[in-house]
Amino acid sequence: MKAKKSKAKPAKKSIRTIKPSNKQKTKSEPKKLIKQNPSDSNFSSLLEPNHTVTELIDTIHEYSIGHEIANAVTHGIGGGLSIAGLSLLLTMAVLYGNIWHIVSSAIYGATLILLYLASTLYHGIYHTATKRIFKVIDHASIYLLIAGTYTPFTLVSLREHSEWGWTLFLVVWILAFAGVLLLLLFPGKYSGARVVVYILMGWLAIFVVKDIRTAIGVGGISWLVAGGLSYTVGVIFYLWDRLPFNHAIWHLFVLSGSLCHFFAILFYVLPPIPK
Repeated sequence: MKAKKSKAKPAKKSIRTIKPSNKQKTKSEPKKLIKQNPSDSNFSSLLEPNHTVTELIDTIHEYSIGHEIANAVTHGIGGGLSIAGLSLLLTMAVLYGNIWHIVSSAIYGATLILLYLASTLYHGIYHTATKRIFKVIDHASIYLLIAGTYTPFTLVSLREHSEWGWTLFLVVWILAFAGVLLLLLFPGKYSGARVVVYILMGWLAIFVVKDIRTAIGVGGISWLVAGGLSYTVGVIFYLWDRLPFNHAIWHLFVLSGSLCHFFAILFYVLPPIPK
């Protein structure tokens, strides 16, 4: 009886997976993002799905963490001073002034708090989407603060001593709302043009300087000019990107300008304390 020969099973061929080399790119590999200047971009390119989270964060965050801490602290101090300042102005207006003093002080103080609060939150928050929102609010609040600063001088001082009070009031607020509208329609664009508009709005008062001098005197004019110069000189540091902590330095000039204008309103627009 012959033994059955067992048939040998054919050996399985090993399948070797060939990994793509570093030089080869797969179809799913995301394209590199060309970094854009956040101040000149409307962030439309960030909506592309092939951008990594790291690339998105790097594009939104313009400053290092250390710089952002300095930026947030400098305007956080301004926020605290603004709340205290508004309380003082309203107290003086209610005790010794009239409805014009109360309303104009409230508008000025509200815009002052808005600017410093928005700036502090913008620089202090790291969450990308929230930071983007507060960046727009921060830039928009600059227009509102300029118009808000004009309000006590136009509705109180100039209204009582000149026919230019209401005219200047309407002009600055129309410009402010137009600036906010353009900022919302074209976010992140034309940053240089916005700075020019800020400065022009701030120095509109030069056209009625004689009437303002009649209304608030040389002392009031001195505080106004000092504040305007502080804002204007600060723009140099705002644009000086290569200077370390340039934005925090700019914040200090803004704080100084705000204090000058606050003292002008407190001492020369609101009625003095009766003796």
